[in-house]
Amino acid sequence: MGIWRKFKDYLLFRKDKENADNQYIRMMHGMNKISIFMFLIATVILLVKCVR
Repeated sequence: MGIWRKFKDYLLFRKDKENADNQYIRMMHGMNKISIFMFLIATVILLVKCVR
């Protein structure tokens, strides 16, 4: 359960109190979120094409 909660918090832009943030880490997290959303959208598109 813990890993899913962390993943959900990460996607919903919730702050992680344990880690110190600096500019580069915030930029890296932003790029990671973009790539995760793009992957999920591509997965949905592929599933829709396979079902048809």
